Amino acid sequence: MIKRYTLEKMGSVWSEQNKFQKWLDVEIAICKAWNRLGKIPDDAMKEIEEKTYIDEKVVERIHELDRIYNHDVLAFVTAVAEQVGENGRYIHLGVTSSDVIDTALGLLMREAIDILIEDIDQLLPVLKENAFKYKDTVMMGRTHGVHAEPMVFGLKFALWYEEMKRNRERLVKARDVVSVGAISGAVGTYSNIPPEVEKYALEYLGLKVEPVSNQVVQRDRHAEFMTAMAITASSLEKIAVEIRHLQRTEVLEAQEPFRKGQRGSSAMPHKKNPITCERITGLARVIRANAIPAMENIALWHERDISHSSVERVVMPDSAIALDYILNLTKNVLSGLVVYPERMKRNMDLSKGLYFSSKVLVALVEKGLSRDEAYDIVQRNAMKAWDTEGLMFKDALLSDEEVTSRLSPEEIDKIFDVNEFLKNVPYIYRRVFGEY
Repeated sequence: MIKRYTLEKMGSVWSEQNKFQKWLDVEIAICKAWNRLGKIPDDAMKEIEEKTYIDEKVVERIHELDRIYNHDVLAFVTAVAEQVGENGRYIHLGVTSSDVIDTALGLLMREAIDILIEDIDQLLPVLKENAFKYKDTVMMGRTHGVHAEPMVFGLKFALWYEEMKRNRERLVKARDVVSVGAISGAVGTYSNIPPEVEKYALEYLGLKVEPVSNQVVQRDRHAEFMTAMAITASSLEKIAVEIRHLQRTEVLEAQEPFRKGQRGSSAMPHKKNPITCERITGLARVIRANAIPAMENIALWHERDISHSSVERVVMPDSAIALDYILNLTKNVLSGLVVYPERMKRNMDLSKGLYFSSKVLVALVEKGLSRDEAYDIVQRNAMKAWDTEGLMFKDALLSDEEVTSRLSPEEIDKIFDVNEFLKNVPYIYRRVFGEY
């Protein structure tokens, strides 16, 4: 991922230095397992642990050797073995490249997921805070982009809160699914390494054993992580798209923060554009797109090929880095969101009270009309109000004998009470938050 969208903590997870460090962690864990089984002497083990390390110069040495070998794992093994000397021969004993790469990748994914879960844990309180801050802020609910029925602005945040809880659960599950390793040798049959080495090494690393590995950890695990990120990104895009709509000049019920000194357009100084939310939308597309090759990585030739390798070097870091970035963007946008309750009220008035049509429909049905009869009466008056300049829906109903013969002016007044739409909002809040 480009530097512009990379936050330091997540970027460091996917740095080459950290990748090679994880490879070294795996190699040392394997050596410790061999040592436990008596294959590597204690003095050799001590020397391996004390002398091996990864820093920028070691990374450069690995690249230097890789240009010769055209094999990054062998370049890595040679570079760290050089640090030890004669006892370096014990490093990578009996294992194959995938044993190191896949097991280390499990450590990297786990580390990345922990950051993403932490991001969500920081976003959830912001969503909850806004849900309660705007629990009494009445606005127009829209379907198909058209006025539907009144709601409260806080319900949007309650909905997003509940959805982000599900995204957190998906990432927690994905963390468990990817926290596995395989140290089983070529084609996964333990031909040059006993299963005990795998067992002990993975215990040291805090990973579970892949029950059947056929040399590689199966990529359905990685695809689950990638799709969990894609779904989370899509939820963030949902939030961003909503704010982008609400920020339109014709709507202007809410807008993302516009900080002091910020400029909205190179040509039009008056502009306040929802650029942050648009960036969230754009990067969500990237993350979703990356989930497709991750699923295509599941099908490899026979016991394995490396068609998945080049894909994972790109899509996995890019998706994790981008998701970390847009989770933080979303938190910042919602923390500083500018809301215009008076504009919400003004926009509600644009539909001339037509959003009470469902209430009138129910009332007429309860008076004995068939649903179709009641629907025709309500629709007729709604269209009359819609098409007549200055005519309110309520006034149209009061001038219709088919309505007034069944509903008194007092009953119509009661129907046209916006609070009737909102009476069960506390129930929803208690269901989501346990309080109102």
